[in-house]
Amino acid sequence: MTTSSPGPERKSRPDAADRILRASARAIVHSGAVAVTMSEVAEEAAVSKGLIHYHFHDKETLLARLVEWTTRSLLERERRALADSEPRHAVDDLWRWLESELERGHIRVLNELSEWRGELVRRSIRESARSRRLMAAETVEHLFQLLGLRLRVPSGLVAEVVVAFMDGLAVSSVVAPEANPRASFDVMWLALLSLAE
Repeated sequence: MTTSSPGPERKSRPDAADRILRASARAIVHSGAVAVTMSEVAEEAAVSKGLIHYHFHDKETLLARLVEWTTRSLLERERRALADSEPRHAVDDLWRWLESELERGHIRVLNELSEWRGELVRRSIRESARSRRLMAAETVEHLFQLLGLRLRVPSGLVAEVVVAFMDGLAVSSVVAPEANPRASFDVMWLALLSLAE
């Protein structure tokens, strides 16, 4: 009996919808949500406008799906941030995750799209905010557990602060690029850690 050997390995290429979503995020970081056009997204993704309409129908649908895709990706990366962390490196691991998110620009994309008026996008943004708060609560609980601490307040309240802080850092990275986000991060976490029993 002969077995067929697999062909040469090919690096998997993102499908067209994924390329369009990635290009949309980059275009929003560059131009802003209001100014971004389907033509700009098509050029950034190296696809035709017709292909964008095939996958997403219109700009509102594209932006709503972008919120969902961005949120899902952001939460997956946040979940992994402390997955293998040790207590003495936990805060630094969390910072490395946030720093990469600020560089990636996806939090900025969500901030931009939170101002969008279309109902489809607004619905996606509300779900994104809810999911981000839930993940932030998990992250806070995990960090406090790693450090052997217990919160004196509900983790959901701390999660609200953490998400607002991350959104603020994303804005600050644009309006005050000379600012030191790590110092702000450290001060914020020192304050939150003081809430431990």
